[in-house]
Amino acid sequence: MEKRRCAWVTDDPLYVLYHDREWGVPVHDDRRLFEFLILEGAQAGLSWLTILRKRENYRKAFAGFDPRKVARFDERKIRMILKDEGIVRNRLKVRSAVVNAKAFLKVQAEFGSFDAYLWRFAGKAPGLSRDLLSRGFKFVGPTICYAFQQACGLVQDHEPKCHKHVRMAT
Repeated sequence: MEKRRCAWVTDDPLYVLYHDREWGVPVHDDRRLFEFLILEGAQAGLSWLTILRKRENYRKAFAGFDPRKVARFDERKIRMILKDEGIVRNRLKVRSAVVNAKAFLKVQAEFGSFDAYLWRFAGKAPGLSRDLLSRGFKFVGPTICYAFQQACGLVQDHEPKCHKHVRMAT
C-alpha cells in the first residue's frame, strides 16, 4: 500500500524524500536551524522545490551554513556568490544571509544556542517574526517564519491523512 502524503507533495522524488525525512521533524541543531532560516528566506516568492533543487549549491556558497563563516562574508564574497547560477541570485536575499548570520550569533551568545531561543516560540510565528525583526534579522516575516517553524518541527502541520501526521492523545 502506498503511503499517503500531504497534498502539497508532488511526485518529484526530491520532494517526497524531503517530506518523509525532514519536513516537520524537530530540529535542535543550530547549524541546521541556520540553514533552514536562510533557505526559507531564499524561497520567498518561489517554490520550495526550486530551493530544494539548489540546496547543495547553497551549502557550498554559504560555507556549509556555518553562521560564523557567513557573518564574515565581505562585499567581494557577496559579489562572487551573486555570480553563482546554482542559487537564487537576489542581492537582497544574499545580503540578508550575512546580516542574519551576524544576528544569529548574537542570539546564540545571549541564549546559549539558537535552539534555546527558538523553541520558546513553538507555534507562535507572528511572535517569532516580530522578535527576529527586532533583533535585526531580514526576510523573516510571519509567512516565512511559519514555513520555517513547519520545516523545523515547531508546528505539526502534516495533514490528517498523511502517514507523518501525529495524532494527539485525547
